[in-house]
Amino acid sequence: MKDYPQIRTAIPGPKSRAVVARDEAWTSTSYIKEYPLVVERARGAMVEDVDGNRFLDFMAGIAVAATGHAHPEVVRAIQAAAEKFLHICGSDFYYEGMAALCERLARLAPGSTKKRVFLSNSGTEAVEGAMKLARYATRRTAFIAFKGSFHGRSYGALSLTSSKSKQHSHFGPMLPDVHHVPFGYCYRCEYGKSYPSCGLHCVEILERDLFARHLDPSDVAAIFVEPIQGEGGYVIPPAEFLPALRSLCDAHGILLVCDEVQSGIGRTGKMFASEHAGVEPDIITVAKGLGSGMPIGAFIAKESLMTWGAGAHGTTFGGNPVSCAAALATLDLVEGQYRANAETLGRYLLDGVHRLGEEFAVIGEVRGLGLMIGIEFVKDRATREPHPELVAALVQRAFQRGLLLLSAGRSALRLAPPLVIDREDADIALGLIREILRELA
Repeated sequence: MKDYPQIRTAIPGPKSRAVVARDEAWTSTSYIKEYPLVVERARGAMVEDVDGNRFLDFMAGIAVAATGHAHPEVVRAIQAAAEKFLHICGSDFYYEGMAALCERLARLAPGSTKKRVFLSNSGTEAVEGAMKLARYATRRTAFIAFKGSFHGRSYGALSLTSSKSKQHSHFGPMLPDVHHVPFGYCYRCEYGKSYPSCGLHCVEILERDLFARHLDPSDVAAIFVEPIQGEGGYVIPPAEFLPALRSLCDAHGILLVCDEVQSGIGRTGKMFASEHAGVEPDIITVAKGLGSGMPIGAFIAKESLMTWGAGAHGTTFGGNPVSCAAALATLDLVEGQYRANAETLGRYLLDGVHRLGEEFAVIGEVRGLGLMIGIEFVKDRATREPHPELVAALVQRAFQRGLLLLSAGRSALRLAPPLVIDREDADIALGLIREILRELA
């Protein structure tokens, strides 16, 4: 039997309330703070708060703790690296960990084309670098991104982001020449069509409308796309969506950039989600799960594109030696066992969620690949009216019961546990979600 979830005090407990009060007195008001979880320690899929309450983690620090919390092999790699040196700046000098990680990521990237890698501190920085490289390589200025997308919050990445209006509010103007089009979100098709009879209208419309009336494709540097939308609701497009975008880009000399910050590093059962579609992107951005919690990101590009000169792009802390060690240990573990576990447990968990969908009419759609599963809630299946209030209540009640969840999109629940979970973890989560839905229904 698991020794979690285990709730010993009121939630939040007295120690947690003290930390929350201190935090709220001194930190930026921009922090979201989904619920008053004050972490003391974490191991595997278990998170313990300062009051001794233990939780089953099904959000993994927002899909970051790929190998679980404080995996002993990752911790040993961090300790060994920290004992040698903490920093030397990979932009200016050399060290083995950086060279090894760049080679590893380049070899893991989809496709047979030789790749090169730039290491960053985060996913947002990786996206910013990819934008710069796309403009440099193509000598074009325009970008296309998708409604519902999330690419980060710094100005370039934020200009691509189209997840929530509050992320843009009062920060304009955004980067010019960024154009947003509907994603392949079949459950909520903006064109009112049905797949597959639509003929993949959401891609065809780019050629027939955007390029014909508004934007010359010869001005477009890149199309940025999440193979599975993360913050947009864990939305999986049709299987032909990415290949169709690849063909469109090839026809017009446009780069295809796959943002795999949330979907990459084994989460979908493959190292990169774009592999499910059999597509080789021109550039891939990664972060989140890459360092199992240590700050590191990267963008991986075809060697033919990454030809910019020394000093064209750089970083002081990106590719930090300790973070590189964590990333290499993470990749060993993900390739060794956890990618396969994500595929196996993902199928098991998805089957369980489908059974919930048969039981509760408020579940409009279930979708997922590996351990990246979205459950969309609706007020009525016929009208598909979103039900964000239910999702919010479910997340809060789950926290009170010892299950850590997060929402995504307009009214979806995301399941993104560490890749280390087992069937017992899955059964506990499914059981708690079922109990809470029965109460709320």
